[in-house]
Amino acid sequence: MRTLPPMRRWRDIQGVLTDRETTGLLGLALLVGVGVGVGGAILIWLVQAASHWVDELVGHGDDARPLLWLAVVPIALFCAWWIADRWSPESSGGGVPETAAALSVHGGYLSTLSIPIKSIASALTLGGGGSGGREGPIVQIGAAIGSAISRRFHVGEDALRSLVAAGAGAGIGASFNAPIAGMLFALEVILGTFSVRHMSAIVVASVAAAVTTTELTAEFGLEEAVLQAASFELGDWRNLAVFLLLALVVVAFSVPYLRILDRAQALGGRLRRGTRPLAFGLVVAAIGLLELSLFTDGGPHVLRSGQALLGQMLQLGQPHFLGWATLLALAALKAVTTALTHASGGSSGAFMPTLFIGGALGAALGQLASQYWDVAFISPGALAVVGMASMFAAVARAPLTAIIIVFEMTGARDYGLVLPLMLGATIATFVSERFEPLSFYGKTLERMGIHLSRSGEVDLLDTVLVSDVISRGLTVRGWTSVGDTERILDRHRSHGAAVLDRDDRLVGVVTITDLSRAGSPADAVTSVMTPRPSTIGPTMPVSAALERMAVLGVGRLPVVDEADPQHLVGMFRREDAVQAYHQALGASTDSELRRQRLRQRTDPGAQYYEFRIPQRSIADGKPLREVAWPEGSTLVSIRRGREVIVPTGTTVLRAEDVITAFGTPGSRQRVIQRLDASTDDVTAEITATLPAIAPEDSGDA
Repeated sequence: MRTLPPMRRWRDIQGVLTDRETTGLLGLALLVGVGVGVGGAILIWLVQAASHWVDELVGHGDDARPLLWLAVVPIALFCAWWIADRWSPESSGGGVPETAAALSVHGGYLSTLSIPIKSIASALTLGGGGSGGREGPIVQIGAAIGSAISRRFHVGEDALRSLVAAGAGAGIGASFNAPIAGMLFALEVILGTFSVRHMSAIVVASVAAAVTTTELTAEFGLEEAVLQAASFELGDWRNLAVFLLLALVVVAFSVPYLRILDRAQALGGRLRRGTRPLAFGLVVAAIGLLELSLFTDGGPHVLRSGQALLGQMLQLGQPHFLGWATLLALAALKAVTTALTHASGGSSGAFMPTLFIGGALGAALGQLASQYWDVAFISPGALAVVGMASMFAAVARAPLTAIIIVFEMTGARDYGLVLPLMLGATIATFVSERFEPLSFYGKTLERMGIHLSRSGEVDLLDTVLVSDVISRGLTVRGWTSVGDTERILDRHRSHGAAVLDRDDRLVGVVTITDLSRAGSPADAVTSVMTPRPSTIGPTMPVSAALERMAVLGVGRLPVVDEADPQHLVGMFRREDAVQAYHQALGASTDSELRRQRLRQRTDPGAQYYEFRIPQRSIADGKPLREVAWPEGSTLVSIRRGREVIVPTGTTVLRAEDVITAFGTPGSRQRVIQRLDASTDDVTAEITATLPAIAPEDSGDA
């Protein structure tokens, strides 16, 4: 039998896997899922190893040395921050917003180097006592694996989005052995759309990751205590009132929780970057010692994930255990330690702490309900489960994911909790949006300067307006005869025209089809035209105009002034739609070419950053071309209030403008020093490091 050369066999395999049909995409999704499963098992091992080493250091029982937490936590957070900042800055933070940002800004690109760096930074953060969970990090690790495989096999943009989202969802499936929840998380949180074409790849990857991680953790003895919900029956329907009250309590707590997370980030931005993990780590450790001295043994539970104490809350069948006041205090302390850990620059997710807070609120309400609610007994454990789902729904604005992930990860043995879960998650989402429009992930992206649209995926023709492609269009008068109109259309080789009256007001549209039904050629065109035609405005996206044309079954639509629906602006035709598509495609191609050029000329260590023009700066009131920009710095955009300006040489700078630039750390410092005011009391402030795309006409010094 003839044997194919190795390179030929590899090309054949690659051809099958990169086939645009479903089989090829599912094959890559399976590969992503297995890779994420292995990555999840490695992350679990790293976190457990770091935690075990720290536990041995601080001791237990009579050998406990709790004051060592004051040194361990700051050092661990500093090391996690330094490693990420040195080799992979995107590895700092929770992981979920960074994944969403990669999909929206970078076309799904996530550095392959972020996979090991994120794993190490997460192990240091969580094992060293930082408050958080590994779910956010494994989401980013999974997305990076999906991105790396997509680039290796050169898939298209749509398939790349599917595989990156599949990697993120597989991370959730691997972490909780919850593939359904992983699928919903990828669709609802990462992609923000339930598009069917992404679903198959996400399902395959989530299942493969869950199976792989489960098998590996069992093989190497890495199993963790599984959260297990107690059996529950609703009993009297009036018990739903208690779950409704719980949803409102969760909202009342989730709003300040979101604001604490936001304030901690703002506070961290005012500290020196190296000081931030040390200072915040010291406060986190002090709060942990406070818990040990006042509330519980076996902790501190406000550090790390708190999963052990959460598991005890879920098993509450009778009102014993910690008092309701203690549970509320633990929830409040957990919110603070989570916010400070997240703002320190360490690598940890807010997912498990959010579940801990919701579970504590539910268990606390269960303690109170057992004393005052006499309709029927409600298990505090059941309220803890619903509290978990309600809190995650309120914080992440993902009610479907909240319902399924809590139900799946707690291994509920019956469906008695489904109705309370649905009620709590839905009410919590609906009410919390009235007080805080953005979720925790949305707030984080907003600080990066990214505002995601969740109305659906952006079509190329969504980016082009009707006004960009229309022309004046052919017109005839209402008294023009049918015969003359036929000759006008034939001379201009047009299939239709707008009909105007003596005041140049639009009264109808006439087409060749209309003329074919006419009687005498001498009749006025108004006798055969379509009166009061459907119209569109010049600011409508071309995609929406095409949808209207398809619904009406016509080949052209009059474009009218939006303030005056009878004032004709032009005519939109199918030919204009083709022009719009080529225009949008060209813009998209140019954008990609700019990104490629930018990646080719960047030095290692260069990154995007922001700084604010201070009062009395030498640049205040000057055009860009009159400001001497240091070598190695590229201006990207200027944010002035709510307006974002693409910079040109004539753009005049103003105090309080926020400049986004790209450059090396050295050039960044020279820019800030050069734009600083001449007085000593005003300094430029680096506000954030964010991803962005340099405009074509940005100044390159």
